[in-house]
Amino acid sequence: MRPGKLCGLAVVVALAATACGGARGSGPGDDPGASGRGSGFPVRIADCQGTTTTFAAPPRKIVTSNAAALEMLLRLGAGDRVIGTGFPPGKGALPGELGERAGKVPVLGKHVIPKEKLLASGADLYIDTFASMGAMGGAGDAPTPEEFRAAGIKHLYLASTACARTNGKPQRDLSAVEGDIKRLGAVTGTADRADALVAGMRAKLAAVHEAVGGLAADERPTYFFFDYDAGTKQPMAVCRKQLANAVITLAGARNVFDGCDGDFTAVSWEDVVAKDPDWIQLAVRNRGDDAADDAAYDRAAAFLKSFPATKGLTAVRKGRFLRIGSERTTIAGVRNAETVEQIAHTLHPTRFKAAR
Repeated sequence: MRPGKLCGLAVVVALAATACGGARGSGPGDDPGASGRGSGFPVRIADCQGTTTTFAAPPRKIVTSNAAALEMLLRLGAGDRVIGTGFPPGKGALPGELGERAGKVPVLGKHVIPKEKLLASGADLYIDTFASMGAMGGAGDAPTPEEFRAAGIKHLYLASTACARTNGKPQRDLSAVEGDIKRLGAVTGTADRADALVAGMRAKLAAVHEAVGGLAADERPTYFFFDYDAGTKQPMAVCRKQLANAVITLAGARNVFDGCDGDFTAVSWEDVVAKDPDWIQLAVRNRGDDAADDAAYDRAAAFLKSFPATKGLTAVRKGRFLRIGSERTTIAGVRNAETVEQIAHTLHPTRFKAAR
């Protein structure tokens, strides 16, 4: 969830690997996949606070906190080791066979997995997407490090989302997402597949960068991520340390709340009106099928068009809405690169026509 080198937040390294800055160990901006070649073990991972966990062999029973980590493991070819998940993907949330396989994973919690169920799951690895999100706003009671150890469960964070607030830099690229994929590849012994996934993402991002990467700040339209499902009484903004800020920036736009620190923050409609965004993403969460999703997008647009504070906004008056799901913008995964593509092509169609 952080750009740049990100040394010292989350790390994958075999014993023979070189460290970030020269000492033993490396940072999440390094190439953890390179240390997962061959046997690749032992592998060491450092969490957001720098506490290191060593993997002597690939985990055999994995629990994921939500659909983001589950999707990564499925794409890496390690989905058969997942014995349970929280926040399962809704029907239709993942494409084709990926969705079918995800649907067979036991659901340990429709939201945050209850602590007792997680500790009794028999897992040897728990992949945690949340961390600094405070167990999703207090929705769950997370096990302590001592409880994880007593249950024989190693605890691994997705740095791109879990470590957002603790990182000192804003997110303006997808290096942290790439790092998560490579770290999971190293831990599960699927480093080659991780490299292939990252290469696919980079190819998409390179094409977008060629078209819009050189835009000056005043050439980039302003962009508001409207988290409709967070409620309409008080909007929730994505700030500079949230993954969505990177997605928006890479797509050639300016997040209107790039100035706020952290990942998410509550703002007022007066704040949104003062920003008067050129474009608004109607970010709804997956409902389970296309018709339900479309209805949610319609409701989000109807609200903005009828609400006195927002109906006069430039984006609303001109109908400049993007109907893009919340999860693929704010939660780490391969599809973040696809979201960058979709936003960029919508906002800058002539630049892509010229590039053909």
